[in-house]
Amino acid sequence: MSVRTTPTQVPDEVTAVDLVDPKSYLDHDMDAYWRRLRDDHPAYWHRPVDGKPGFWVISRYADVMALYRDNQRLTSEKGNVLVTLLAGGDSAAGQMLAVTDGKRHKDLRHVMLRAFSPRALAKVAETVRINARELLAAAVRGGEGDFASEVASVVPLTTVGNLLGIPTSDHEYLLKLTKSSLSSDEADQAPEEAFLARNEILLYFSDLVAERRRNPQDDVISTLIASEIDGTPLSDQDVVFNCYSLILGGDETSRLTMIDTVYSLSRDPEQWRRLKEREVTLETAAEEVLRWATPAMNFGRRALVDIEVGGQVVKADDVVTLWQVSANRDERVFDDPYVLDLGRTPNKHITFGYGPHICIGAFLARVEVKEMLDALRTFVNGFELTGEPRLIHSNLMRGMSYLPVRWTADDAGLATADD
Repeated sequence: MSVRTTPTQVPDEVTAVDLVDPKSYLDHDMDAYWRRLRDDHPAYWHRPVDGKPGFWVISRYADVMALYRDNQRLTSEKGNVLVTLLAGGDSAAGQMLAVTDGKRHKDLRHVMLRAFSPRALAKVAETVRINARELLAAAVRGGEGDFASEVASVVPLTTVGNLLGIPTSDHEYLLKLTKSSLSSDEADQAPEEAFLARNEILLYFSDLVAERRRNPQDDVISTLIASEIDGTPLSDQDVVFNCYSLILGGDETSRLTMIDTVYSLSRDPEQWRRLKEREVTLETAAEEVLRWATPAMNFGRRALVDIEVGGQVVKADDVVTLWQVSANRDERVFDDPYVLDLGRTPNKHITFGYGPHICIGAFLARVEVKEMLDALRTFVNGFELTGEPRLIHSNLMRGMSYLPVRWTADDAGLATADD
């Protein structure tokens, strides 16, 4: 790989931040870090770490958007997250939607959209509403508790679990695995633990796919099993890999956004008042908390040819990481980006990515977040934290896994909980 130079000297406070190390995101002022990159080093070459290759860090909104759109000069088939990109590839390439490109990607996405289109999910929205209201009402009546485990962890996994046909008795087991596979509550979790969790998920779905081949049900797994591309049925591996992707994607974004929403509103009485008094719509509020939380910090690609980005030349075969956590705070696009504004419009955040690989579950995540916001403003008069939240450790996801809250009930609203 050729030696790279930059037009300006990269300061030590930038190079000192190791984006591969999950601890970096808790030990450094990342808001200041991303501002510095956007202003001075929008295409920054991150040094190799621990024998792993270096990679490009793209931080400006316009550049991130342009590269997300570009599936001709960049590929997802050699991984789309740091752990696989830096390891040299993803074993699910060409089979899992997120790491498949070209015609196969279009065909596979078409198959998946049959189950995840807004029309197909319309009936699911009512179930989401019922679950969100029941869980939050119970939490509020209890007076205080952990919002993360009692509410935010249950709603999205129940939704995607029901869609996939996962028995309710297995939901807690799978939640534990999904959390371990992409992040950790502990600073020193060994990489092998995440690897084992990912393998356990794959093994779980291998067994469930085999069972569905014997006994088809009205669920997404059975739909995928019955699907064909160019006259060829999807293989067991095709189905398993895409179930794996769906369970991870269907859980993390909604769960972490809901937790962040309650945390942030507990610290911002004015925005809570605007939501509670219905000065803002659920639609604008949901888009803003999704921008504000940005649970998935980045996704990546590998360059197929040389590309010019941010005044730098990205060489063919280089790893390129696209940081929506920075793009969603870009002052060039968002007015006062470090201010939570539930009435923000327009709000063209890229929390779900962009382009050909935009998150297939975006509609469902929006429904879940909106229903939680509606339940909050209906059942709650106020809330406060009773302890310190627990932050997750990850170089992909950001957020909290524990959020102790004391609720002040809206008795009139709670009276409608069963409506």
